[in-house]
Amino acid sequence: MAEKSPRRLKLEESLRDDPTDSFLRYGLALQCLREGDVAEGRERLLALIADGPDDEIAAYQQLGQSYAEAEEFEDAARVLRTGVAKARAKGDAHAAAEMEGLLDSLD
Repeated sequence: MAEKSPRRLKLEESLRDDPTDSFLRYGLALQCLREGDVAEGRERLLALIADGPDDEIAAYQQLGQSYAEAEEFEDAARVLRTGVAKARAKGDAHAAAEMEGLLDSLD
């Protein structure tokens, strides 16, 4: 794996100070994905989802997109369907529509 970027190191450092900050956790997951560390990025998104913060509906979309990009369509569809249901339950029509669009593109 390539050397960690300064941004990633900063996010990791910030998380050491506040490991429960869902915004930092999400940001680090995305940074891992951007840097090609897909396994860690996915693990971090899954952990964020498992912890259930209501403001992290976007984690479902990013995880689904990660699976779709790797042509892991079954996993992508499963995650996106759950994300759509969570977004609708929360009243987030925009997030639901984005995930539905991605889901439709898998067919």
